[in-house]
Amino acid sequence: MRRPGSEARRGSGRSCPFLHLAISARYGQLMVAPSLAEIINAPKALLHDHLDGGLRPATIVELAAEIGHQLPATDPERLGEWFAAAADSGSLVRYLETFAHTVAVMQTEAGLRRVAAECAEDLAADGVVYAEVRYAPEQHLERGLTLPQVVEAVLAGFAEGSARAAAAGRPIRVVCLLTAMRHAARSMEIAELAVRYRDAGVVGFDIAGAEAGYPPTRHIDAFSYLQRENAHFTIHAGEAFGLPSIWQALQWCGADRLGHGVRIIDDITVGADGKAVLGRLAAYVRDKRIPLELCPSSNVQTGAVASIAAHPIGLLHDLRFRVTINTDNRLMSRTSMSREMSLLVDAFGYGWADLQWFTVNAMKSSFLPFDERLKIINEIIKPAYAKLLSQYTA
Repeated sequence: MRRPGSEARRGSGRSCPFLHLAISARYGQLMVAPSLAEIINAPKALLHDHLDGGLRPATIVELAAEIGHQLPATDPERLGEWFAAAADSGSLVRYLETFAHTVAVMQTEAGLRRVAAECAEDLAADGVVYAEVRYAPEQHLERGLTLPQVVEAVLAGFAEGSARAAAAGRPIRVVCLLTAMRHAARSMEIAELAVRYRDAGVVGFDIAGAEAGYPPTRHIDAFSYLQRENAHFTIHAGEAFGLPSIWQALQWCGADRLGHGVRIIDDITVGADGKAVLGRLAAYVRDKRIPLELCPSSNVQTGAVASIAAHPIGLLHDLRFRVTINTDNRLMSRTSMSREMSLLVDAFGYGWADLQWFTVNAMKSSFLPFDERLKIINEIIKPAYAKLLSQYTA
């Protein structure tokens, strides 16, 4: 089926002659386009962020020196540029290879705790009020740590960083997902670990890694166990691989959310008249309100889409899929939640109403208990966006 180009989507800021004005795609209101500085101060919710993909370059340099790990560059600025360039290859496999250097410096309790604390601080400084950060405990055992020690170090780091952020006037709630690697055979062990720590800050489970050749059904025992334990899980699917990956994640494994899921666009056809026709799988995903953890910049880097302007998020938003905006790997993409939102404002002409919609979608789709989700939506997100909407609506 034909994947629609950006011309099929309405509200593209690239075709609008007024740089600082946009039409809200949801309400049709003439609004001042949110600036990056303004977006930073708006509350945001993040569901798909990798701990080992968001380190500060300076931290990598310092931790690598302590353990004698050789880096491609020892100047933090040059190292950050190297990560971005190496990841910007159009290949998911090559993209994933950059993690060898970040994972290498996350093999001690002190290293893990520092990275987690800085993650919480960095997200809070960007205006994120709720974040689900994921990582694979099995990748942090090279220097003798046990799986529980890894989890406890990360949780301690999140608590430490969140406390520092709150003291700085930027409160944030950070929880985590435990990830199992698709190519390995430890998914049941990691699933059991997620259940063991679910009352301590681990809200769910995930599998990640190269999709091709490693279908999610290889880990069906782990997913069945999680369902029996009433636990939440998402699955990386529909990023580098197509509709079969999404179908398996949902219909065989029972995923609550789709990590990326961008290739659902392959089951949508847009005719010459601009009318979209959904295939059976796309209709199911929309009807069931299955959240899509879309990561625009990362999707471009890995070759899942050609550009931000051509990203299916525009059409999926207009068709009212449960779309969320995410960072994936802030270091490799040199991005933040605010930057991702700003890129979409430029590409699709989104206004504050749209950014609120994406944010509420994320909180509705989070793995927190319902009452806790509702509290963040009603007491933090909606009041802040109501103020922004009233201030900037023409």
